[in-house]
Amino acid sequence: MTTPVVSPPACSGRPKIVAIGIAPLGIISIGIVPMGVVSIGVVPMGVLSIGAVAMGVINASVVGMGILIAGVNVMGVWWVGIEGMGPFSLGSQSGQVHQHHGQQGATQNVYAYQSKQVALQKAKELGCEGVHAMGSLWMPCREHPQH
Repeated sequence: MTTPVVSPPACSGRPKIVAIGIAPLGIISIGIVPMGVVSIGVVPMGVLSIGAVAMGVINASVVGMGILIAGVNVMGVWWVGIEGMGPFSLGSQSGQVHQHHGQQGATQNVYAYQSKQVALQKAKELGCEGVHAMGSLWMPCREHPQH
């Protein structure tokens, strides 16, 4: 009779100082689904998360969720990114792209701004009058473009 080899679950036990592997648990974790204070990997979770899909307090990632995030598609309290959602954008005051599909399916980019004055200036550049609110942002032109 042979004794089966049982490997301990990745998330059990005490965290190591440095953990590397699949679902490593450590102060510094590197791997696939790492969890720790500093996590670097594919789906890192920790206080400081760096990777593809990061979840934590401070994230630098392609898709991130947390308190302070820098990435491509992010959600958090403070964020910097190409696309993001949250109360405070730490990026430039430039507009956020709001897309509409016009004639023959062509995409039209209409920008939303945090400042009403900036939206008014953009309205003048576009040849329309006034602005309108879009959530907490301002968009040029009195009326929202039709789809």
